[in-house]
Amino acid sequence: MSAGEDDIVIVGAGIVGICAATYLAEAGRKVTVIDRTGICEETSSGNAAAFAFSDVLPMAQKGMAWQAPKWLLDPLGPLSIPPAYLPKLAPWLWRFLRAGSPARREAALAAQVSLMRLAEAEWMGLMERSATRPMLREDGSLELYESEAEFQASLPGWNERERFGIAFRHLAKHELSEYQPGLSEQFLRGTFVPGWKTISDPKLLGKAIWRHAQGQGAAFVAGEVGLIMPANGRLTVQLRQGRTIGAHKVIIAAGAWSHLLARQIGDRIPLETERGYNTTLPADAFDLKRQLIFSGHGFVITPLETGLRVGGAVELGGLRRPPNYARSRAMLDKAKRFLPGLKTEGGRQWMGYRPSLPDSLPVIGRAGRTGDVFYAFGHGHLGLTQAAATGRLIRDLVLGQAPAIDLAPFSPQRF
Repeated sequence: MSAGEDDIVIVGAGIVGICAATYLAEAGRKVTVIDRTGICEETSSGNAAAFAFSDVLPMAQKGMAWQAPKWLLDPLGPLSIPPAYLPKLAPWLWRFLRAGSPARREAALAAQVSLMRLAEAEWMGLMERSATRPMLREDGSLELYESEAEFQASLPGWNERERFGIAFRHLAKHELSEYQPGLSEQFLRGTFVPGWKTISDPKLLGKAIWRHAQGQGAAFVAGEVGLIMPANGRLTVQLRQGRTIGAHKVIIAAGAWSHLLARQIGDRIPLETERGYNTTLPADAFDLKRQLIFSGHGFVITPLETGLRVGGAVELGGLRRPPNYARSRAMLDKAKRFLPGLKTEGGRQWMGYRPSLPDSLPVIGRAGRTGDVFYAFGHGHLGLTQAAATGRLIRDLVLGQAPAIDLAPFSPQRF
């Protein structure tokens, strides 16, 4: 491929990469997206399908730090760290704990709120332009608590959200059945979030957004990027399959693999991989009214067009360990207890890699040494939610326009 000086290569065809491609193609730029498997075929295909615009609390502020010791006692619980991986993970964990300190709390929260507000506005606009608005579900979410102590522990987080105008309603036990019939009697309280949104299926949404991008001129190349390097005032992208592609600008949006490419360019970004598991049951497995959140157990249940998805939890285990599908089965067993009428037969198991940074904020910005390389990765659990905002911000940077929000908190150089 012989690229002109306006050509842009995006590495990664997950939801973040294709949103960046869409915004740039809409702006008239010639865009090529490279991915080893296809459009939204990996992590973006199996997420929990939520537009979690109200989920503004960084992970270190959501109780993980104080619940982690208890969770780690259960190898199939909400958080798992394989003992052999702990030495490699230790520097990331130290940064994670520091990110939860009071000195850093307000700045991280404000940055997340600004990105979420932009994300909601940009997604609504992108869905209109791509004719995907019928895939949006605006049923809210229901978070459930098994004890008064668990409910009380959640209140500081809800107070933080209230400061930023996020609406919610706390529910007593007798109100829960109005929002979701068929719940186990063990749930004593709940919180309903009316502004929470889900989509009919994340993989189908991603492919529909891509069709819109293609209509604007974006192109796809199948391949795995092995090397990105400057060459004669341009950039060269070398595929492991042997092909070389020239580009004027490159955007790295390769999810959990992005930091490996960033390291070639001189940026050491402390990205870790949260391996998430789920089981997608047939659509008739249960009459689910909206997404249910079991924060004390680290998973959710989402009604999709294509089935009922039971998934979540965190396994900090890197990119090379084989999947441990016992974690999927453990969540399914709990889901059966929480929804006694749930039919658990015929499910499809899945595992994906969430690219997570210790302060729960993505990197969105230029590489430190190469001004024509841009980063758009590290969104953790919020890649789908924040993809349209990231696409807009990358477009702003590439076109030399003032970004829609302050990008300093998301700087790749902040570490």
